[in-house]
Amino acid sequence: MNIIAMIPARYEASRFPGKLMKDLGGKSVIVRTYESALQTNLFKEVYVVTDSEIIFLEISKIGGKVIMSKEEHDCGSDRIAEAVQDMDVDIVINVQGDEPFIDTLSLSKLIEVFKKDNKQIIDLASLKVKMNTLEEIRNPNNVKVITDQDNFAIYFSRSVIPYHRETTIDVAYYKHKGVYAFRKKALTDFYNTPMTPLEAAEKIEAIRYLEVGKKIKMIETSVESIGIDTPEDLEKAIKLLNDE
Repeated sequence: MNIIAMIPARYEASRFPGKLMKDLGGKSVIVRTYESALQTNLFKEVYVVTDSEIIFLEISKIGGKVIMSKEEHDCGSDRIAEAVQDMDVDIVINVQGDEPFIDTLSLSKLIEVFKKDNKQIIDLASLKVKMNTLEEIRNPNNVKVITDQDNFAIYFSRSVIPYHRETTIDVAYYKHKGVYAFRKKALTDFYNTPMTPLEAAEKIEAIRYLEVGKKIKMIETSVESIGIDTPEDLEKAIKLLNDE
């Protein structure tokens, strides 16, 4: 099984412009992420795919594999799909460019899902983490996911799902972590399908896969990712790096 990692990397970011090029212990965030993905030893190849000449040059100068997007893209899935459409690959893992502290165990669980899927029922696999506070659950920046009894995603939302009307029944709430493992066909089908109404309304790309009938297997993890979305996040990452 040919398994690769793709790191979609935009230079612009509304909350923290140029964050992937910020210094993190003597290396840029995107270089840290790229090197961390290589060090997992889970992938045949690791690529950065970007719309930025700055990021392209940053990865090129360390001898890394980097692809320049040909089109403008609104989401990571589209950027990755364009990059892999002519590649001979089976499984593509989307590694977030702003998460340099890669959770190797969770990624290996995603890969294992496809190795065990002999009937190739699963189109995608992704991660969920349990939320334990009302603040987390009510935060619209946290995408919630509900699943069926076999842990296939039913729906994703920024709203609180499920609605806890019957309070005598215990309900667990899960946040979707935006790490995906795709079969190549799921990616190319996504790329060739226009944005769907619910996806557009919620601004959640995973919904498009559901709306076109793809099966998304959700894997629970207890590991919270450390994403760099703000200058404060970068300071936390620098502290974590110094403590290692």
